[in-house]
Amino acid sequence: MELALQNRRFAARLALSATFGAFLVTSASLLALAKPAEAAPGTPPSGSALSGSAGNILPHRAVYKMSLLSARNSSKVTDVRGRMLFEWADACDGWTTEQRFQLRFAYSEGDEMAMNTNYTTWEAKDGQRYRFNVRKLINGEVDEEVRGEAVLDKDGSGSASFSKPEPQEMKLPDQTMFPTAHTLAILDHAGAGEHFFNRIVFDGADSEGATEVSTVIGTAAEAKEDTTDPLLKGKTAWPVRMAFFPLKSDAAQPEYEMSLRLLQNGVAESMQIDYGDFTVNAVLEKIEALPKSGC
Repeated sequence: MELALQNRRFAARLALSATFGAFLVTSASLLALAKPAEAAPGTPPSGSALSGSAGNILPHRAVYKMSLLSARNSSKVTDVRGRMLFEWADACDGWTTEQRFQLRFAYSEGDEMAMNTNYTTWEAKDGQRYRFNVRKLINGEVDEEVRGEAVLDKDGSGSASFSKPEPQEMKLPDQTMFPTAHTLAILDHAGAGEHFFNRIVFDGADSEGATEVSTVIGTAAEAKEDTTDPLLKGKTAWPVRMAFFPLKSDAAQPEYEMSLRLLQNGVAESMQIDYGDFTVNAVLEKIEALPKSGC
């Protein structure tokens, strides 16, 4: 039961990872940056329709191969295999994302677990409205469904309303952001040469609420030299490292950390998710452009 719960949390938090990048820093450095910066009164959330990065985003469909990168001696997880499909589309008045995970976990006791997760969202381009729908299957049977919507005011405060797994209302604190707005804000900070960014993010991936995300952005570089794909070649890439602190937890250490290389067009070249006892690697296998909205 404990392993099943851990893996449900792992899949839920993978949903927040799909568009972010990689930079290694110590946990102590991230903890020192854990408090979100204050925004001036009346300032729209960074990453909204006013984001300078929004116009550079490439609507796309990407497939990532996922595997176990490393595991501590204390880890009961001995292998992770699978794929993730990620779509980021322009829907005129908003951004839509779809993420599908097919993962198989192997354990030291010899057991295996197959997990399939489908996570779809719609987010208004002004960063103030959000809808989410999550369906998770374990060994072919429905394990959890999460569905709802959320709204934010100009200061980032707001509320989330869940219809599944059960009706629930939840307040969101000041300076909350939704996932796409947060990704755009990271790109804005990276483009401006700013290396530290901290904010509260609500993704709806589970019913646990918002998460404080502490981000460190590395020095800009070009995409991998060996790439020939025109969607990637010649694009600026930033290594980004993020630490995730659930607001409901009093733990001093992050629940998990994530490293990726994020391109200026919003494509993630690769990602590593450090879940404590084990780290999962995701490598971009295939990418194709999706049509722009034309709005």
